[in-house]
Formats: sequence, structure tokens, C-alpha cells
Amino acid sequence: MNGLAKGAIVHPADRPRISRQGGASTIQMVTPQIGATAFLNGFTDIPPSAAIPLHFHNCEESVLIVAGNATVEIDGVGHQASEGDVTWLPAGVSHRFINPSDTHLLRIFWTYSSIQATRTHIATGVEVPIMSESD
Repeated sequence: MNGLAKGAIVHPADRPRISRQGGASTIQMVTPQIGATAFLNGFTDIPPSAAIPLHFHNCEESVLIVAGNATVEIDGVGHQASEGDVTWLPAGVSHRFINPSDTHLLRIFWTYSSIQATRTHIATGVEVPIMSESD
């Protein structure tokens, strides 16, 4: 599908689900494989009472809360976010999404401002390209 200059419709059911730390899973949607040259996006599902590890990126990120409620830790401060709320995170700022619910899934839709986006885990200092994650 690489090089689709006229655009694409991307269906989550057609994309692989990638297991992540903290019990989360991700579906990468708009990627270079479908022709993206300037940004990446996708969904991450965080199960009840789970969280993704504290991390930062080398580029800006925006996250839409699609379903559920979140505690969004940004630079050590917790913020409450609900369905429809959007975050903006500059490069280098530590953050994570926590699902405070005991029963409901938290689904987020993320967008990185670069196809070269990386994630650096605070606990380990390990940096990985977002696109290196696969199923």
C-alpha cells in the first residue's frame, strides 16, 4: 500500500493489534506503509486498572480520549480527562495514560507529528522508534 498519493481509508479490523507494556494494545493506523510522510496515528486500548509506562517522545503528540476516562500524568502532575478531551504534549515531556476504571476500557487515539517518532521509557532510558513496534 506504500505511496498512495490519493489517500486511503484505513480500517482498524484490517490492521494488526500490537501488545504493549502494562497490558495495553495498539493498532497503528496512518503509517508510512500506507503513504504517510509527515505524521503517524493510531489507537491504544488500556484495560481497566492498567496504565502505560511513563515515557516521552522526540516530537509533539496529541491524544484524543475516544472511550472511557483517563488520568493523564504530565511531567509528574495528574490530570483528569474524559471522552472527547484532547491532550497536546510537546517533545521531551514525560507522560502516561492511566485507566482509573475497574470495569471500563480506556481507548485513546494518538497522533505523532513525525514519522520518525520515538518513545523513550523513563524507567529504562531505552528509546525505540514507534514504527519498530509490531505484532
